[in-house]
Amino acid sequence: MIEICHISTVHHRYDTRIFIKQCRSLVKASFRVHLVVADGLGNEEKDGVIFWDIGRPVNRKERLLKFRKKMYQQALAIEASVYHFHDPELLGVGKKLIAKGKKVIYDTHEDVPRQLLTKAYLPSWLRKALSYLFERYENHIAAKLSGIIAATPHIRDRFLKVNPTVIEVQNFPFLEEFNNAEVLGEKEDAVCYVGAISKVRGILQIVEAMSYLDNGKLLLGGKFENEDLRNRAVSVRGWSQVEELGFLSRTEVNQVMQRSVAGLVVLEPTISYLDSIPVKMFEYMAAGIPVIASDFPYWRTLLKDTDCALFVDPNNPEAIAGAIARLISDRALASKMGEIGRNAAVDIFNWDQEEKKLLNFYKRIIHEAK
Repeated sequence: MIEICHISTVHHRYDTRIFIKQCRSLVKASFRVHLVVADGLGNEEKDGVIFWDIGRPVNRKERLLKFRKKMYQQALAIEASVYHFHDPELLGVGKKLIAKGKKVIYDTHEDVPRQLLTKAYLPSWLRKALSYLFERYENHIAAKLSGIIAATPHIRDRFLKVNPTVIEVQNFPFLEEFNNAEVLGEKEDAVCYVGAISKVRGILQIVEAMSYLDNGKLLLGGKFENEDLRNRAVSVRGWSQVEELGFLSRTEVNQVMQRSVAGLVVLEPTISYLDSIPVKMFEYMAAGIPVIASDFPYWRTLLKDTDCALFVDPNNPEAIAGAIARLISDRALASKMGEIGRNAAVDIFNWDQEEKKLLNFYKRIIHEAK
């Protein structure tokens, strides 16, 4: 049996992209799959995936200075046929594995050089310098890798300039999670946002938008990035029309979407988000509800043949409110848009399609000499 080793010092062991989607798909394809993590929760086997825990660092400094070496040693001990790492900070580990003659894949979840340009805690001149230096370092190692998996076509195109063996595997949803989308009950006068709650994901504008509505509420599922942000959101006019649900299980996520007329994904226009592919957008589509989305050119292009979204200025609460009011008041339109989105999810935007790409890529890596 071919041994595959995924490694991450940053992500949770049950991360949706790494464990739920990629590792379990590889198990289903009869690979023996290991996942090395650094969370202090111990070794285990779950859904056919073997977890190896190297312990939890006390802080980021320890993780960067000591745990990369521990990660390398544990990964090497597994003696896998292919190593698949998910964190930019593990580029050096990938380089050392290459030096040992291993086949190594880098999974690029985000465009890190562009992200560095948006870090408010860094001086502007330092952001540019770090972005430039990191991109050179990342490209240098990327050129030597057996292959690269990118989370978006934008990231894929960037790495194709330095390595020909690149594919995008996108975080589209599991259709089976939303199989009740075609048997909808009576909708509430509600829209939903489900996911990580942060300022750049538009929470303050969304809450303010609710204040412009004569009726309607926001079903808010997820965890605030910090208590200060929650306090700010609570103080925004419109909070009285928010039903705060906290962290939700996957079953509860689906239930919230079935209560809702539409789903919101109004991210702020940062460099990181303009070319991103938000998973939540496609979960709303799979659930059979229309999307209210930031008016980004790339998102319009992505859904150009799918009339399932209303695009709004994400920094304009009144515009967001207008889209919400339109869909709450015109249920026929909302139903039609939801049906179109569901069909697009069934045909294109689903994990089954991405799984095929992932498995074909692995076959290519395993059977081709680098």
